[in-house]
Amino acid sequence: MRILLVVLACTAVAQAAQIPSDTAAAPSAVAAARPPPVQPLRDVFVRLATREKVVALTFDACQAAQHMSLDRGITDFLVARRIPFTIFVGGRFARDNAPDLRELAQYAFVDLENHTWSHPTDMRLLDDERVKSEVLRAATMIESVSGRRPRLFRFPGGTADDRTVALVRALGYRVVHWRWAEGDPDPKIDADHLVAQTLSRTRPGDILIFHVNGRGWHTAEAMPRIVDGLAAQGFRIVPLPDYLPGG
Repeated sequence: MRILLVVLACTAVAQAAQIPSDTAAAPSAVAAARPPPVQPLRDVFVRLATREKVVALTFDACQAAQHMSLDRGITDFLVARRIPFTIFVGGRFARDNAPDLRELAQYAFVDLENHTWSHPTDMRLLDDERVKSEVLRAATMIESVSGRRPRLFRFPGGTADDRTVALVRALGYRVVHWRWAEGDPDPKIDADHLVAQTLSRTRPGDILIFHVNGRGWHTAEAMPRIVDGLAAQGFRIVPLPDYLPGG
């Protein structure tokens, strides 16, 4: 249910994001199929490769048709505290938020990774060429903005299967998801709720997922208490790439 909520929030008014308006791609035979339920997958990291009491802080910066902006309330706090974090950036988001992302890219503890070009609702419904195009087009934009080539990838809403994971891995990416979702695109989940659930649910090695595209409605308000609360519990926040196999 939370995965669905994340997808709906990121796509906003773009139910048609399967075929973005700035491409001429036609619906494939694959797209006509009913989407299967999301299953646990091999070769998808949902936690860090360690038994240490550490966590990784990640954010999705997705944009389908509706313009989204970087939530500076989140990033300014984390940068001021020099806390490592990863943003999975959509290509359209990178295009429309280039100055902010270029500024973040100057910090070695900020990681900018790939989250597709247009945030399709379910990449399992796309044919092979469209899947690869979503990844490669986003990578080109992210690298042009940040000067860095992304090496990690996150599927929108976690909707992947063996075929799509294999396609992304063949492009040189490691796929990173999460063990449980915060659900911060739901405006009913206020800052107190975010803090309480994060501090009660987090386990060593967790990859935490929030949103930094203006759809994490109360995330900026909650973030200082989350960071301080995790530290009080003995957790360290570490760079995501450093704690993945092959990093």
